Amino acid sequence: MMIEIRQASKSFGTYKAVNKVTLDIKPGSIHGLLGSNGAGKTTLLKLLAAIYNTDSGVIHYNGKSIFENLNYKSEMIFIADIPYFFKNVNLKEMATFYKETFPSFSMKRFNQLTELLNINPLVRITKLSKGMKRQCAFILAISARPKIMLLDEPFDGLDPIVRHTIKNILIQDVSNYQTALFVSSHNLREMEDFCDSISIMHKGEVLLARELDDLKSDVCKLQMAFKELPLETFYKNFNILEKNEKGRVVTCIVRGNFDNIEQTITAAHPLMYDILPLSLEEIFTYELGGYGYAIENIIVE
Repeated sequence: MMIEIRQASKSFGTYKAVNKVTLDIKPGSIHGLLGSNGAGKTTLLKLLAAIYNTDSGVIHYNGKSIFENLNYKSEMIFIADIPYFFKNVNLKEMATFYKETFPSFSMKRFNQLTELLNINPLVRITKLSKGMKRQCAFILAISARPKIMLLDEPFDGLDPIVRHTIKNILIQDVSNYQTALFVSSHNLREMEDFCDSISIMHKGEVLLARELDDLKSDVCKLQMAFKELPLETFYKNFNILEKNEKGRVVTCIVRGNFDNIEQTITAAHPLMYDILPLSLEEIFTYELGGYGYAIENIIVE
């Protein structure tokens, strides 16, 4: 089971919201889609939810197009940034509808989740707060036990305790049932400890798509202090993204294979040195330096 996005594009009039996007969404994974407002994240999610059809390119699930694919829709849940419910219904009535729509829906799970999150399933949803409505959406989605869950800014409006609880449940489902999660957000810090892999969108295009472990293992920061600064030939031993000198202290951002890095550094006889990991914010800043505005908005918001 895999979703394959190949050169998918979607326009509205002359505005190209999604432009030739290629991605894979694998079972048992959590993929974070990051981008500032207007980057195209919601449009891509709606393409994945088969609400929109692509203008060009394809999106396949198990080798078949997802658009108007009833099997796909029975195994996929989409929680929009503003969750939708029928008018004048309570959560239990929505659960009845979900049970008829999704073959794997579990009333046992539904009852457990309403009790865990302290939600009265007989209260009309329109009377609930924004955060409680989002909890209702999660209760229904998790109870449906989908194979694919698409989430658009899913944790907005949730208090920290509920956010932590829901994240733990989702992680357990990914681990135990090989659920595939595809999560959009403009909050890098929110995603760093939640996702296995990350993509960044900007103006409809995916600028970068990498496994988090690969990203973090590929770049590091070197801090070195010397009695006398080494010659420029010393730095040719590294793939340097950035270098700063303050007196006799040199800081370098380095990408590449670090197997022999300590041997290379000690050959220059530094007074001291340290090899430090970068935060995800720093990695994206260096990887996508030419798109500073996009990265700044992801980090700041």
